Amino acid sequence: MASASAPAVRVRFCPSPTGNPHVGLVRTALFNWAFARHHQGTLVFRIEDTDAARDSEESYGQLLDAMRWLGFDWDEGPEVGGPHAPYRQSQRMDLYKDVAQQLQDAGRAYHCYCSTEELDARRAAARAAGKPSGYDGHCRDLSAEQIDAYKAEGRTPIVRFRMPDETITFTDLVRGELTFTPENVPDYGIVRANGAPLYTLVNPVDDALMEITHVLRGEDLLSSTPRQIALYKALIDLGIAKQIPSFGHLPYVMGEGNKKLSKRDPESSLNLYRERGFLPEGLLNYLSLLGWSLAADRDVFSMDEMVAAFEISDVNPNPARFDLKKCEAINADHIRLLDVKDFTERCAPWLQAPFAPWAPEDFDEAKWQAVAPHAQTRLKVLSEITDNVDFLFLAEPVEDEASWTKAMKEGSDALLRTAREKLESADWTSPESLKEAVLAAGETHGLKLGKAQAPVRVAVTGRTIGLPLFESLEILGKEKTLARIDAALAKLAA
Repeated sequence: MASASAPAVRVRFCPSPTGNPHVGLVRTALFNWAFARHHQGTLVFRIEDTDAARDSEESYGQLLDAMRWLGFDWDEGPEVGGPHAPYRQSQRMDLYKDVAQQLQDAGRAYHCYCSTEELDARRAAARAAGKPSGYDGHCRDLSAEQIDAYKAEGRTPIVRFRMPDETITFTDLVRGELTFTPENVPDYGIVRANGAPLYTLVNPVDDALMEITHVLRGEDLLSSTPRQIALYKALIDLGIAKQIPSFGHLPYVMGEGNKKLSKRDPESSLNLYRERGFLPEGLLNYLSLLGWSLAADRDVFSMDEMVAAFEISDVNPNPARFDLKKCEAINADHIRLLDVKDFTERCAPWLQAPFAPWAPEDFDEAKWQAVAPHAQTRLKVLSEITDNVDFLFLAEPVEDEASWTKAMKEGSDALLRTAREKLESADWTSPESLKEAVLAAGETHGLKLGKAQAPVRVAVTGRTIGLPLFESLEILGKEKTLARIDAALAKLAA
């Protein structure tokens, strides 16, 4: 925990409202949230919406909805407020304009009149000469005459930050000590030619004004850190910032082919996991394992347990591979950990339109409550419940020709007739009695239970795989079970 003399922990999660939230973004939010809660600190939720061409209110709404669904609470930000409001960058433009002007007045930033074509040509020449191809400082020290000449040409400048001619070293909370030499960190743009501030300015300025103590973010932003450290020093000199935050850069999440998981990869979309019926706690549990672990021999845990144990120094800097099957397996464990009442309530969306293939009036609450405990032990994701229980609420089982072909081998008609006869006289208040009936039918035809029950399962449920068969038959009831076996026999005869 933070010492009494250290500043209270303040971290931020600051996504851009562009497109659907993705799992890499969720992992970043999770680590910031867990770190803040572990240290009894403050989580600031900030919206970086300065890119009017890409940002949208729809995406903004999806971000808020995703945070709520995941169970993240924030201490400052949209819908909560706080001492540093507003928390949407689009509402803070005057502030950025003022800071940019202060940097220029102090000689820490300057106007750059270079055209894109000129920059490209000089970069190409530098690469050809084997030199660093970043900005070469062409406009760093223009004379008044040169500036007047550029203005006369009608050029509109951008604003660049003047990087100090010094090596920058910092200790990354995940990666240890890192050093960047001046030739690899050139002057960079902070304001566009149209006056719009860039991420390179607004992000550290907001962190400074919101007194952020720890910046935990993706590895892809590591190269911008020395720039931001230099900017922080300038902001401290101007009395705008109080401190330079500590930085921790989280490992890449890799997808298929060990390539970085992209927003465009289907398996990266948070909406996909919600639609399939992942539990928030199951998905978060798995995402926490992408770079961190509670214990070497334990993969399944609650978010409370994660918060109690989480330290950013324990994050592994190596890339983490997203494994959908392991994600599903951990989610299945969390489904089994629910109490039955909670499980039945969470399944509700998949038991009605548009997911359910049965009419609302055909849904039988008593049968659902009876079958739910058996279903809970079988599901990887909640959406699987629909196919697992549809045989209870449809007039006829789903016609699955692949299952029919697999189960209905030569002699299946004779087996089904014997099974029907045995089931007719069985005790229908006991799954064990129904099992004995099918076992006896199998023995009559020289089959073990596994092969004997397959035709019965397909005849009654339509599928070769599903919930425990004999409990399912009991819940469906004697009359419907025997009627479906009769229908299967008729189909075999035809």
